Amino acid sequence: MSGVLEVPKTRINASMLSQYTNRAVCFVGRVEKVHPSGKSFTVSDGEGKVTTVELNEPLDEELSGAVEVVGMVSNKGAVMATTYTLLREDKGIPFDVELYNEALKVIHDFPQYYPFEGTTSG
Repeated sequence: MSGVLEVPKTRINASMLSQYTNRAVCFVGRVEKVHPSGKSFTVSDGEGKVTTVELNEPLDEELSGAVEVVGMVSNKGAVMATTYTLLREDKGIPFDVELYNEALKVIHDFPQYYPFEGTTSG
């Protein structure tokens, strides 16, 4: 999974997970619940659908609010995280996951303007 950071990652929501099995993705949502083991947590997207994020190592920090997860989609439909980033909520203004989801729809509806796949130039 170390190669995940070197390849283009498609931004997706929970309803798109099954289309990206075994592919690198970027998933943004709001942390719902952290498993007591610290090795997984659930995230809800802008449509309110929940997915599981699985980690290689237990969390070493408290997780809450909006988070961006980069990883691979497993056969179970979970995101196997390579890395995650908490999205800072400045001045008490929460990250708008619903608006982010609307932007995702535009990006996926017009792929000619928002290409995801990397091109190889020779």
